[in-house]
Amino acid sequence: MSDLKQAVPADEAPPSYEAAAKPINAPAKPSPLRAPLPLDLPVLNALRGKRVILASASPRRKQLLAQIGLTNLEIIPSTVPEAFPKSLSPFEYVLQTATQKVTTIYAAELNNTKLGEPALIIAADTVVVSLLGQILEKPRSETQHIAMLKSLRDTGVHKVFTAVAVMAPLESAKDPGYALQTSVEETTVRFDKEVTDDMILAYVKTREGADKAGGYGIQGIGAILVEKIDGSFDNVVGLPLRVTLRLIEKVLDEAVDEEFTAFEDEEET
Repeated sequence: MSDLKQAVPADEAPPSYEAAAKPINAPAKPSPLRAPLPLDLPVLNALRGKRVILASASPRRKQLLAQIGLTNLEIIPSTVPEAFPKSLSPFEYVLQTATQKVTTIYAAELNNTKLGEPALIIAADTVVVSLLGQILEKPRSETQHIAMLKSLRDTGVHKVFTAVAVMAPLESAKDPGYALQTSVEETTVRFDKEVTDDMILAYVKTREGADKAGGYGIQGIGAILVEKIDGSFDNVVGLPLRVTLRLIEKVLDEAVDEEFTAFEDEEET
């Protein structure tokens, strides 16, 4: 065996015991993450500085709209009772409910002499539908809440339907005086069958799902109950953003087209 040893560069040599024993300086605090810039889209830019109403008290819907740049929203929830019969299909139930919300707020705010008419109103309604076709809304008691989640676990799969209704007033006097666009999004959710009764009880005790259709919030602690989804995640949260943005584009385009058509008609006369 050769007695010759290869020299190790100083910057690659292991530290001495004395150096290793010295306290390491605390790392510098990371700089806070910068919020992303708002989306630079013509349809959103056209709404800046104008009245945009969310006809819902849901903080989750408000937060989702803020993600695409609609931050200066007026929150005016509809107070009309949601009394449509549960015998309707889930599709029709959420569609009629969301449409009722948006038309109610439109009628109430159209002649607002102080703030002026709104440029846009957004409404939505979400329901959870069991495998047996039962429409599940918000639980009314802890007992019902526990039973609801156990049923969703035991049946495995359920569906979430969200209807979005978007309305904008027309400049022309053409009946009915507004442009309306609606859509219904469907997402399939599978609960984890390994979720125990104790876990369900612990989740119910957090009260996170007490104000949510189906009794859970997938965007929060309720994610521990879910195995997978097929479809839009934000639809389960309460507002499918991709669909909502498309509806906003359509309804504003329709309002502009009607204004242009009305102008052409005036010129011809």
